[in-house]
Amino acid sequence: MGQYNVQEAKTRLSELLNLVERGEDVVIAKAGRPVARLVRIEPPTRRELGFLTPLHIPDAFYERWTDEEMGAAGE
Repeated sequence: MGQYNVQEAKTRLSELLNLVERGEDVVIAKAGRPVARLVRIEPPTRRELGFLTPLHIPDAFYERWTDEEMGAAGE
């Protein structure tokens, strides 16, 4: 883990980000006191909804309504 002052970190930001990508932690200091740490972010994992079961929609759902069904729906 390397420590860099603010001015050096601004100058070498791309290089520091490369170090972070490789898994190293980088500490940024102000007046010799550590104030921030750059760490690698793990990509978020794909979340699945566990409370819903797969829905089965019958083929009849997609069929056109008859005139009789259309009249019943309009009442």
